[in-house]
Amino acid sequence: MPEQPPQERVKNFLEVALGYSLEDAKAEAKRCLQCKNPTCQQGCPVEVDCKTFIKFVAEGNLDAAYQTIKRTNSLPAVCGRVCPQEIQCEGHCKLKPTGQPIAIGRLERFVADYFYAQQKGFACAESQQTSTDLKVAAIGSGPSSLTFAGCLAAQGIKVTIFEALHEPGGVLTYGIPEFRLPKTIVQQELKGLEAMGVEIKTNYVVGATLNLDDIFAQGYKAIFIGVGAGLPKFLNIPGENLIGVYSANEYLTRVNLMRAYKFPEYDTPLPEGKEVVVIGGGNVAMDAARTALRLGAKQVSIVYRRTQKEMPARLEELHHALEEGVTLKTLCSPVEFKGNGEGRLTHLLVQKMELGEPDSSGRRRPIPIEGAFEQIPTDLAIIAVGTRSNPLLLRVTPELKLNKWGYIEVDPDTGETSIPNVFAGGDIVTGAATVVLAMGAGRVAAKAVAKRLLG
Repeated sequence: MPEQPPQERVKNFLEVALGYSLEDAKAEAKRCLQCKNPTCQQGCPVEVDCKTFIKFVAEGNLDAAYQTIKRTNSLPAVCGRVCPQEIQCEGHCKLKPTGQPIAIGRLERFVADYFYAQQKGFACAESQQTSTDLKVAAIGSGPSSLTFAGCLAAQGIKVTIFEALHEPGGVLTYGIPEFRLPKTIVQQELKGLEAMGVEIKTNYVVGATLNLDDIFAQGYKAIFIGVGAGLPKFLNIPGENLIGVYSANEYLTRVNLMRAYKFPEYDTPLPEGKEVVVIGGGNVAMDAARTALRLGAKQVSIVYRRTQKEMPARLEELHHALEEGVTLKTLCSPVEFKGNGEGRLTHLLVQKMELGEPDSSGRRRPIPIEGAFEQIPTDLAIIAVGTRSNPLLLRVTPELKLNKWGYIEVDPDTGETSIPNVFAGGDIVTGAATVVLAMGAGRVAAKAVAKRLLG
């Protein structure tokens, strides 16, 4: 897929990938073998009929392709951009062993973008035209709740989403940068759900302004909890409170949701570090590092305690980061943030590491090298080492059974929690994971709710 050249894209927040032309998309779709046993669909958490929609693309029937995707996927333009297709649909493609699986994600993105560009409306043809008098609620407006809402709306059930922030979309809005997922795309997907009758109420902090009992008292027959896991983890090392040390959550929320990258058009200030270190090796670390470059950093380094091979980030995101000039400092573990007399960050002290035997994750465990330390000059450090569950809603709902990590326990077949007719899915159940896995959980819960309410 065509992309902005690295030397140009680091100067803007425009989308990196430019998308297929119709000719490109048809040519790629025609490579599909149309297998009798389409294993690609088995790799999709939301069960998209990949084989059929690709066939329609090859024929140039994009309306039929879109409707095929939309039957099971409420957010096709989002999934086409941020799903880890390489381990899901494309990872199960029969052409994978050749090194050239069908570019299913890029085709999905093309179909959704083409459909929206034609302004043909948003609702799925499979949606029921007659509505029931049933209504259910979803808490949080991230990908799991949006999928839950879309599935039920398609069956005539009224869904209301309660969102704590002033804009809906959850991690799609506050977490993923504009150059990977433009906010206009998220807004288009939200319009699609609203066209199906989904109502989104912002500025509702469930657990503070209202609770689960309040929602049931309003006549809702079931509730889905999709609040994500947005509480950042920290390193708990000396100097973490110095000026210039941020969590990736705060940094990316300021940039994305609060539009700090458009300052002063939007009055959200953000420190523009010149020597930036990002601690972590996942997609969030890549997002933070690439954002810092676009905000004017002269040097951006990712500090990771294992090697590049063990990094959990998508290969595409790591590739883009390296192309843009991000440097890797691997086998380094942060020990202390150091500052000046004014309490401002000046250096990060790291311990040099080496790899030992594999741990429970299957990756080789990093082991400190005695006496081997390095000081990295920095005026802005961004901690991207994961998240945990926000206790706000959980604290006022003691009946919810939690696991030892503080996440909600659910029936894996239905998504139902320990409270009858209360369901949950996404990061609040699994811990930090991918957008499409959260969507899959929303779909599982929606099926269970529909079966219970509609028979």
